[in-house]
Amino acid sequence: MASSIFKKVLSETNEFERTPVPASELKSGNSFLGMYAGEHTAGTEFVIGPLFVAHGVTAGDLIFGLLIGNLLAVFSWALITAPIATKKRLTLYYQLERIVGNRLVAGYNLVNALMFCFLAGSMIAVSATAVGIPFGLEMPTLTDWMPRTSGWVITVILMGSVITLVAIQGYSYVARFANLMAPWMILIFIGAGLIGLSQLGVNSWDSLFKISNEVIWTGIPLEGMSKFTIWHIIFFAWFCNMAMHIGMSDLTILRYARSWKYGFLSFAGMYIGHFFAWIASGILYSVFLQANSSSSAFAPGEIAFQTAGIAGAVCVIVAGWTTANPTIYRAGLALQGIFPKTSTWKITAIVGGITSLAACFPALVMKLLDFVALYGLLLMPMGAVIFADFYFSKRFGFQAEQALANQRHFSIPAFLAWILTLVICLGLNQFYGIEVFFLGLPGWFIAVFIFVGLSKFYYSSSKLKLV
Repeated sequence: MASSIFKKVLSETNEFERTPVPASELKSGNSFLGMYAGEHTAGTEFVIGPLFVAHGVTAGDLIFGLLIGNLLAVFSWALITAPIATKKRLTLYYQLERIVGNRLVAGYNLVNALMFCFLAGSMIAVSATAVGIPFGLEMPTLTDWMPRTSGWVITVILMGSVITLVAIQGYSYVARFANLMAPWMILIFIGAGLIGLSQLGVNSWDSLFKISNEVIWTGIPLEGMSKFTIWHIIFFAWFCNMAMHIGMSDLTILRYARSWKYGFLSFAGMYIGHFFAWIASGILYSVFLQANSSSSAFAPGEIAFQTAGIAGAVCVIVAGWTTANPTIYRAGLALQGIFPKTSTWKITAIVGGITSLAACFPALVMKLLDFVALYGLLLMPMGAVIFADFYFSKRFGFQAEQALANQRHFSIPAFLAWILTLVICLGLNQFYGIEVFFLGLPGWFIAVFIFVGLSKFYYSSSKLKLV
């Protein structure tokens, strides 16, 4: 009986993969507040905050860099992504298909889905580092390529199964889960940070200033780590979610918004998650370093547990869930664009299986965080294509939604904009030493310029068309 009811619910789930979201399905602002607060108060926050400490950022550079960078990220969601999302109300994948053709978008969707799978897998793995604490599970280290124990594999698979069961039931369930867990996680982050400051000896404003600069964010990188400046913080905060905003992935989420102004609600993720959570996790890491000065190990669960006890460990687990849920959901919709006749829940279940399998291999998923900027850069040019098609097609006299209008399958202007942008960014990195953190901004303008120029050229010539 329960099985038949569950199957009925799944069969009736409609995520409007190839049609605009109807007015009756639009969500309130609370859904987006919870979604962004939950997704960006996540397992990655337990890693990124400590990385700033390890890279020797100063306290002043961190605070001002996060204030500026996160504000730029909010503006990117609100002014670039949300207006297109609420005008078209289509998923990223179907909107892109209408512009670049189904053959090109199939390749993009595959890359996108794989990136999301590995990102979600890293969240499962980070969360799993907390599970072993109360249950005595032997945890793998960040240098392990293969899982050490069957217990680790079982834990990861079980966690992945729970996350997938939530994701396959659609956006409403994903948002509901985030809304339920986000307030508690935020309180744990803030509480753990305050406890950590107390353990470091902070008992006044003067001691807070002194310990922040001399103990936590000292400006001196750990051995083997590069030095971070305020510019690293600004651009990382702005572009660590590059794929979501200027890369247009959140068209899929914001198409449910009643108004484009809901894009500003991303502040809940940027200033609760990426501001307070990164600061709090940096404090926790400093406490860990003080107590384990001879240890080079890093396990988010242990770090949180050392300061906040079981509540901190549980927070690591749940924080991973609230990021993995929408990430698996996005990956499922990406593959849905390749296999449109397969139901969304089946695709999402497959994605969950791939994600859980990837999470079993510690080095593969835990080190993925080093490549967050790279995966965003990889997907960003197609977001620039969508932006240029939406705003510049009439102004520069080329056909909007070229593939749909001409019944073609492959857009040469979009393909070259994607590939040439990545080649140019690689050249800037290799020959001019520009770090990956700083490539997103020039790369976006390069992609827009190439796509607009080639689209106008191709549609002003009788010899060159979409193929």
